[in-house]
Amino acid sequence: MYCGDVATQRSLTIHSRPLTENQAEALSAVFGALADPTRLRLFDLVRRAGNNGVCSCDLVEPLDRSQPTISHHLKVLREAGLVESRKEGTWVWYSVTPGATTSLQAFVTK
Repeated sequence: MYCGDVATQRSLTIHSRPLTENQAEALSAVFGALADPTRLRLFDLVRRAGNNGVCSCDLVEPLDRSQPTISHHLKVLREAGLVESRKEGTWVWYSVTPGATTSLQAFVTK
């Protein structure tokens, strides 16, 4: 139920234009990548690892998921621009892409 008399409610004043189609699609891809609980937890682990990043092999145990599952979810996060990877020998290390959350923060705090 609504609080108070609906007829006396004031409409919102919109001071700026809505997101463009391109902006909405870009943000949607990022929010979509983070909407999965496993990917959100993965992103949190990578974020906590700092600038040096974390080896993908170290992400299996904390999430109790198989290596192929972890790799799939990391690929989705990478395609959304949230994480980046670098190969060192046979291992792949992941870190948060610099500025990856800037657009999210700007959107949520506006």
